[in-house]
Amino acid sequence: MNKNTKISTVKLVQGIGSKIDWNKKENKQLVEAFLVLKNTNEAKNFLRDLMTESEIQEFANRLLAASLLSRDVQYNAIIESTGLSSTTIARISKWLKGSLGGYRLILSRLNHHHNSSKFRKGLFLS
Repeated sequence: MNKNTKISTVKLVQGIGSKIDWNKKENKQLVEAFLVLKNTNEAKNFLRDLMTESEIQEFANRLLAASLLSRDVQYNAIIESTGLSSTTIARISKWLKGSLGGYRLILSRLNHHHNSSKFRKGLFLS
């Protein structure tokens, strides 16, 4: 990695979430809240208490958009599937390719989880 690439990476990281103070008590508590959830039902109940139905749908659509972008689906198809604006999809694309890797991590783990779940189910059926 050359010097210019390092500087660009630092600027990108600083620009993403630069207004969020992750050390504030309430922000730490929010992150910790997700980490202590133990199962799908707990997660569903917490998300429903935390957000409105439209907010949950918005975030679900953003995750779907990230998944579709990772499979090189065209913007128009993503807009049609999710109802998200092209601006939101462009932002998700930027973050998907960004150095923080939040979307990539989740998509990788979800893909691994779904594949291992199918495999386990196959084992139980045999």
